[in-house]
Amino acid sequence: MRSDHSVILIALLGAAASAGAQEYALTTTAGLTPIGAHIQAATLAGRQAVEVTPATRDTGQVDAMAMLDGSAFADGTIEVWITGHVAPDTRDTSSRGFVGLVFRSADDGNRFESIYLRMTNGRAEQQLRRNHSVQYESFPEYPWFRLRKENPGQYESYVDIQPDAWAKLRIVVSGRHATLYVNDAPQPTLIVNDLKGSLTRGRVGLWVGPESVGYFSHLTIRRASSASPGAVGGAESAQQR
Repeated sequence: MRSDHSVILIALLGAAASAGAQEYALTTTAGLTPIGAHIQAATLAGRQAVEVTPATRDTGQVDAMAMLDGSAFADGTIEVWITGHVAPDTRDTSSRGFVGLVFRSADDGNRFESIYLRMTNGRAEQQLRRNHSVQYESFPEYPWFRLRKENPGQYESYVDIQPDAWAKLRIVVSGRHATLYVNDAPQPTLIVNDLKGSLTRGRVGLWVGPESVGYFSHLTIRRASSASPGAVGGAESAQQR
């Protein structure tokens, strides 16, 4: 039987772990800095959220981000509810509804690590498209198409997702290693053993790709070690996806 001292110690440790979490309700746009994005409060399938869409659609190749204020992050865990769809008025038949997160990002969003979903691929009728449901990339040096060309299948995977159906993402980052868990699955959907980015610390942001609409709700950051929020990383010329 545990002693009273053990019970108190466990309670204190649990409280400390909870206190170390940084939570963003994402029911309003407060605490978000848009980069190339329109952001607004929204409700989808009964859940309050923030909607993110690209501010510019002229080229169809623009990243849209909403950076979380005070989110300097190196190692730890990021959890978020996420979904989205292809922009309803798009003429681009290659759009898949690209929705995800950036982490260890430069302040200006021109250098980052990213894991994102292709919302329409999870239940596609073609197996190859299903295999491309989840994607890792490191911008700007290692965009998705370079990783797919040089290492086919290594940086993407399948997961059962649907447009506008909420999915819970948990990204665990440690050094050059990252794993993605979806909907509390005990095994990871994607494992990346060699994160490519030059930044080892940076901001966390909500991300959508070309011709896409993304929704994000209740994001939590748990850092593996103490790090005070602040400015990070330098700028790099933006490249088209």
